[in-house]
Amino acid sequence: MKAEQEGDLLEEDSPQENGIIQTSQYSSISPPASPVAQEEPFSTYFEEKVPVPEDVNQIFSFRKLWAFTGPGFLMSIAYLDPGNIESDLQSGAKAGFKLLWVLLGATIIGLLLQRLAARLGVVTGMHLAEVCNRQYPTVPRIILWLMVELAIIGSDMQEVIGCAIALNLLSVGRIPLWAGVLITIVDTFVFLFLDKYGLRKLEAFFGFLITIMAVSFGYEYVLVSPNQGEVLKGMFIPYCEGCGAVQLEQAVGIVGAVIMPHNIYLHSALVKSRQIDRGNKKEVKEANKYYFIESTIALFVSFLINVFVVAVFAEAFYMKTNMQVVECNATGSPHTDLFPPDNNTLEVDIYKGGVVLGCFFGPAALYIWAIGILAAGQSSTMTGTYSGQFVMEGFLNLRWSRFARVLLTRSIAITPTLLVAIFQDVQHLTGMNDFLNVLQSMQLPFALIPILTFTSLKSIMNDFANGLAWKISGGGVILMVCAINMYFVVVYVTTLNSVLLYVLAALLSIAYLSFVGYLWHTHIDVGLTAGHHGFGCHGVIFVLLYIHAL
Repeated sequence: MKAEQEGDLLEEDSPQENGIIQTSQYSSISPPASPVAQEEPFSTYFEEKVPVPEDVNQIFSFRKLWAFTGPGFLMSIAYLDPGNIESDLQSGAKAGFKLLWVLLGATIIGLLLQRLAARLGVVTGMHLAEVCNRQYPTVPRIILWLMVELAIIGSDMQEVIGCAIALNLLSVGRIPLWAGVLITIVDTFVFLFLDKYGLRKLEAFFGFLITIMAVSFGYEYVLVSPNQGEVLKGMFIPYCEGCGAVQLEQAVGIVGAVIMPHNIYLHSALVKSRQIDRGNKKEVKEANKYYFIESTIALFVSFLINVFVVAVFAEAFYMKTNMQVVECNATGSPHTDLFPPDNNTLEVDIYKGGVVLGCFFGPAALYIWAIGILAAGQSSTMTGTYSGQFVMEGFLNLRWSRFARVLLTRSIAITPTLLVAIFQDVQHLTGMNDFLNVLQSMQLPFALIPILTFTSLKSIMNDFANGLAWKISGGGVILMVCAINMYFVVVYVTTLNSVLLYVLAALLSIAYLSFVGYLWHTHIDVGLTAGHHGFGCHGVIFVLLYIHAL
């Protein structure tokens, strides 16, 4: 009976039925056939495969590294979206340099998770959504798809908000927020068709946008000149002297903003864009090595950019009050209502941050800040759309054109954002980021548990399956990330101050925890973890809720 249940949970049929191709060296999974795809070839990111040099026999080759460079940098853009930038600036303003070590730790954890995603795509030739489609029954698969789509829409909303605020700042208020929201529809469609000019050109364009962010936020860093000793101390000493609940919540927010669920699905798909003979174990091992090196470099660059933002606001605005920045009201700025003349602690966001930088360090600081935010929003929007396309194709085996895909997700993301932009002010618009970060946190288990599950299965990964150390450490990371993010959710829910919302949150939590428990039970059933880790995310969540109630 148990064997039948496991067969339902993780289908491991015969090689012919399950698409497993056996070779003398290596076995891999072939993508599921699609009648639609067979009748009418569909154009995607993978229309063009980048060749890998074959005449290089050294242990390390810069030529081969260059051939594999691209997917990691596209993936790293999710670490630089407007939600991350806002988390960075609030971290600096609320905790100074004291939480830089949390940012470093979250980035390292993110790198390890991205390594698993890349290995799955390289070894199997399928991305995570496609593997989920083949391994999970219909109902869990549909629920997983809905959860990931929800994460993508939430991320898309953050990117729309960032772009609208950037356009408003660049135009000195002449472009209202609602108009900025509408503009992001048009420019996204324009940029998305850049891959028609070639995959490498598209990757180069994303590299250009990352360069704009590095230069923009690097300029602010040099301008403000933070204390380098404090930067290094905050980065490498895991301690937060004098920190309280505000700083703890901010630390949790950093982790939630950095590790994004849909990015795991995205990276596992992007690595399929290189010509790799998956029947050749040496080539697969080599591809894994170079993708890991490239991802490390890409996330190091994104980490530096995030450090720039944290350090700027830590040096310039940590422990500042509204009275200390009230001179912004006397500069002729159109933002005179942002800083009331009181001694309350200064609260900043993407919008206020740009205004304050402009007041203290000149108009150039404001405009360069806005350019960086615009680049972050545009690049994240495009990679988010690719994530949505891969997820829809993988989970549902449904092929949509880029135009239809963008129209759907962007319409869903823009509708609530546009309503807030029209009927509320910029504070409410930026305040949506708190809710969206909670939404992202809730979706994390739906990427982390499947990726650890499938990369640990010998039947899927063969010689490249996770070893015991990776299984234990991966399970520990998932438990830690789940616990951290669920704490973030509990703290957010308790601020709602509404019995009706409490009841609704409780009902949704029961359904949510049941599904997370199912995924974790599946993970345990196939023998992926050493010891008894059945406690899982759901157990952590119940303990946190109980502690908070006490």
